[in-house]
Amino acid sequence: MAVMHFTKRLLVLLPLVASIGAYQDRVPGNDKDSWTLYLLALNWLQYTSQDSKLSYYQLAAIHGAPGLTWDSVEPVPGSEKVGYCHHVSVLFPTWHRPYMALYEQTLYNIVQFVATLWPQSEAERWRETALKFRVPYWDCCRATGEGRSAFPDDIAGQPTITTAGPNGDQVIANPLYSYTFKPFDSSIFPALPWNSWPETKRAPQPMVATNAVSNNSFVARAFDLNIENYQQRLYNLFAHYNNYSAFSNEAWITNSTGYTQDSVESLHDSIHVAAGGYFGHLAIIGFSAFDPFFFLHHVNFDRIFAMWQVLNPDSFVVPTRAVYSTHTSSAGAMQDADTDLTPFRRNDTSFWTSNMVRDHEVFGYTYQEVVNKSHNDTASWINKLYTTYSPVSMRFLQQGSVTESDTAEHGVPIIEHHQSAEEMEHSVIPSTIHAGISRQAIFLGDNFIDWSANIRADKDIYGTSYTVYLFLGKVPRDVLLWPIAKNLVGSLGVFGMSKMVSESRIGQQISGTIPLTSAIVRSIYQGHVNSLHVADATRFLRTHLKFAAALANGTIIGEEGFRGLRISIVASTTRRPSSRFELATRQDGETRFTLFDS
Repeated sequence: MAVMHFTKRLLVLLPLVASIGAYQDRVPGNDKDSWTLYLLALNWLQYTSQDSKLSYYQLAAIHGAPGLTWDSVEPVPGSEKVGYCHHVSVLFPTWHRPYMALYEQTLYNIVQFVATLWPQSEAERWRETALKFRVPYWDCCRATGEGRSAFPDDIAGQPTITTAGPNGDQVIANPLYSYTFKPFDSSIFPALPWNSWPETKRAPQPMVATNAVSNNSFVARAFDLNIENYQQRLYNLFAHYNNYSAFSNEAWITNSTGYTQDSVESLHDSIHVAAGGYFGHLAIIGFSAFDPFFFLHHVNFDRIFAMWQVLNPDSFVVPTRAVYSTHTSSAGAMQDADTDLTPFRRNDTSFWTSNMVRDHEVFGYTYQEVVNKSHNDTASWINKLYTTYSPVSMRFLQQGSVTESDTAEHGVPIIEHHQSAEEMEHSVIPSTIHAGISRQAIFLGDNFIDWSANIRADKDIYGTSYTVYLFLGKVPRDVLLWPIAKNLVGSLGVFGMSKMVSESRIGQQISGTIPLTSAIVRSIYQGHVNSLHVADATRFLRTHLKFAAALANGTIIGEEGFRGLRISIVASTTRRPSSRFELATRQDGETRFTLFDS
């Protein structure tokens, strides 16, 4: 089946339609045969000549470095070295939709060929799997259970991987571990150490050495410590953000309310920076798409976008001026739902637009959480997947995390375990909230106070990415251990643009949040604070909450080095859903105090 066709050297992106006549689910990488075909096809794609527009190299380069002109879609003057991707833009979610479809359809064609290589006795099985193939995603916000890392083994594993093949099990280069440039052109990357590394790296060690290797176990640990943060942010985006402009991108909105300062882009940024680690390719916007993790990550964020659309079908792109230039557009240009999503062609004379891709099914795929496009069904999935660490969860009471009876006189909670202040600073973050906390310590009726740190920052002030960290207790001395510190509450990654792209944009404010609620609940269990309520939690946070920040190269940013950074501690009265088909609701947040303001 032809998925793409070429006319006059131009590549046209067409809907992918399976021969069985139905939209196919993109799945989270848990279908064994489909995953096998994905690994084999991705491996094949990474060995495709970099001169091909459908090579892994050129598909990744659409996003950022080296700013190549793809499929004859020419740059505007001054943007010759800039990629096509939109950031801090209302087009951020919609632009990535055809981008992921292009990646999917390229792999789909390879998968159809790979499936023909199996012997006749297995041919039908693999052919049927191939026809239903869609690219998988990695759900970075779903709890995996005790003893299992949130970072998948196939990504965090070894440079080689054993997988099924037409001739039995075989060992291949692990296409998710890294991408090796073939050949490597150091001019793509402007500085050390990236211009000395012929392959992508995550949290490289030794950090700037030519022979550095990825430290995926470090990245996995950082993810495991941040998953509470990510999951609470995602749930809040689903439950409390019903305006597309606020949801879609991280631009600071001057009249935003106390609880609408996050965005799907900011959450996406934090995961990028955490997965890259210090000096990792994923932590740098222009380099990030070369890491194979990028596509698993962005397919998931297309899924998140699709779920949000089911909940908010009437909110979409409104005309907004671009903050940054792309390969084909200039900063200040008006962007709307009919702006061309270059370089993705719909036919020989026109490009896909946001209006055209508003329904993800136009490309022939769907996700299990949105297959019926039912608000109730999608809300039920959200409550099932993303309330592990929140009082929102119906399971919070059902699992005994909060008990009705364990209450002393006057409603003071009975704490089953106490820690000293020193122990608090070294407490391991558990995967679930502990039992042994009275209901009165958390709830007032069906309401509870949801706490967050709202962070406003200058995106480009340092010319690179950086991360703001929050800790309960002392900030660890070793900056390299901040991402995996046991007293880490959460982190906000600021996905900085390079100075080449954004030198004139210093002062561009973005915003995001770090949820605090589950950290406070844990501290209730540990005996450090009596309740989640305003007076108790405010005193506790004023005393114990600390912040620090570091650049993507591990350089600590001192307080005197900040400009435009503001961290506000906000409390919002939140009502738990009364059924699994509803999401939580909450009132506008109130700033209780300012942790830092430069």
